[in-house]
Amino acid sequence: MATPEPVGLVVGTADSTPLQFSVGLAPEQYLQLDDVVVTQRPVPGVGVVTTSGVVTEVRARHEGATFGSDVFLIADGVLPAHVQEIAEVTTTRVEPECYVPPLPGAPARRASGEERAAALYFDGMEAKVPVGLGRDGEPIYLNADFLDGTRGGHVSISGISGVATKTSFALFLLYSAFTSGALGRRSVNARALVFSVKGEDLLFLDHRNTRLDDEQRGRYLLLGLPAEPFGSVGFFAPPLPEDPSGRPHVTGRTSGITPFWWTIAEFCRDELMQYVFADVEDERNQYTMVVHQVAARLKRHAVEVDQGGVVLDGRTLRSYEQLVDHISEQLSDDELRREWVGSIIGTGTVNAFLRRLRSSVRPLRSLIRGDLAQLARRQVSTDGQQVTVVDLHNLPERAQRFVVGVVLAAETARKEAAGADGLLFTMIDELNKYAPREGSSPIKEVLLDIAERGRSLGIILVGAQQTASEVERRIVSNSSIKVVGRLDPAEAGRPEYGFLPVSQRARAVIAKPGTMFVSQPEIPVPLAVEFPFPAWATRLAESGGGPVLANGHDPFGRLPAAADDAPF
Repeated sequence: MATPEPVGLVVGTADSTPLQFSVGLAPEQYLQLDDVVVTQRPVPGVGVVTTSGVVTEVRARHEGATFGSDVFLIADGVLPAHVQEIAEVTTTRVEPECYVPPLPGAPARRASGEERAAALYFDGMEAKVPVGLGRDGEPIYLNADFLDGTRGGHVSISGISGVATKTSFALFLLYSAFTSGALGRRSVNARALVFSVKGEDLLFLDHRNTRLDDEQRGRYLLLGLPAEPFGSVGFFAPPLPEDPSGRPHVTGRTSGITPFWWTIAEFCRDELMQYVFADVEDERNQYTMVVHQVAARLKRHAVEVDQGGVVLDGRTLRSYEQLVDHISEQLSDDELRREWVGSIIGTGTVNAFLRRLRSSVRPLRSLIRGDLAQLARRQVSTDGQQVTVVDLHNLPERAQRFVVGVVLAAETARKEAAGADGLLFTMIDELNKYAPREGSSPIKEVLLDIAERGRSLGIILVGAQQTASEVERRIVSNSSIKVVGRLDPAEAGRPEYGFLPVSQRARAVIAKPGTMFVSQPEIPVPLAVEFPFPAWATRLAESGGGPVLANGHDPFGRLPAAADDAPF
């Protein structure tokens, strides 16, 4: 391949260092932010040293002008001046590793092909996950080793709600990981667990998107990905409140949704009461001791009956409300209270527990049941499909916390027992609600456990939040891949975004939907990417019909054509 024409020369009026240098642009040439630039210099005893970098700032000015008003004289031809554009380049790679500054006057060229791949470390990635296109229209990759837990794991995505397209990017990242082949043999047992809290947008991931045009299909082609919806998806939704049949509480999609709930017996046996008290302040209060003691008694004494009900203290309980009433009666009696929580727990602490327990009846009574016929796949599980979507948008916030906590704990335990051969990507939106910076809760403890040792178990957290500054520090710091979309100006100044250069922080405030800044360990500078429009429907209005089969074929395609017209 012929060497590209230089776009300019390394300037001598600004200091050139091994880590940063500036390029004066030649006439009729330009460099834009995020372009990849290469320059070389000979070094005695070493040979030719190639310094590559990414453009992080571009400035244009009149050389020869003194005052701001001189621009009018220059435009009229009265005052001689010259327009000079200078691009500031942040070094990404030096080969060989002889850290010397580029020399003033050295030609600089826009990198392409193998030079671009080397500058961005793509040449050393054994497995690459496409995440979008750069400003030059060429693919940008993630090193799969930092996504699948081999050398790192977890993804943190931040940005303004509704503008930063956090959920869309997270889904595209999962789609790319599953279909690009980057996961290798682990893709066979790779699963994704997605919690949906914003409407029914994620209930059509297996439907084609009617808004996908040829230009967007071309982007998928450039990335080496099929422009198709997810091929293997399972959907779970809570049952309709007060509905005796347990139909899923959704409106846009009428088929393919499995209702989920927990029986009273499971609630007692698995000690799920701790997830009823999931607010971060709860661990600071004394009544948390009562929570654990009551849960332990329920586990010891509740006897399961048909339809998931229980017999407790001689009473048959078939609803969460009945269970709460029974616990209230027992703890309100001075003699019986000692059998449940002991004699050292004060009445005030018990009453605080009861107040909070009674307030959980309304949000949780449709999820904890003992009056519904059992279904084969009633419990949320990632078995049987590659992507599992748990719809929570119709649930109150307290019920959402309960579901996320219980499902995460169960899937983490199941994955730990199964071993680390497969992968479980856990995608959670509004992570700051479940793992806030201050306080403690059962859900936060589960998420911290995943962040700190999850990658060794094959569990990868994909967390999205509006403000990374409000998320537990250890979760953010354990994320190998950090992604930023459109940011609030005040949030952009937080130290959590210190990995972004100054220019990228400013750009993040005005970034358009679909533009993300992706930071990964191997590349010193975050890369700006534009990911394609979703090939899957993101709402009912975009749905192109029923789900696409995993093999992409019509199951009746091999049947012979009808010999005559149908008799009706």
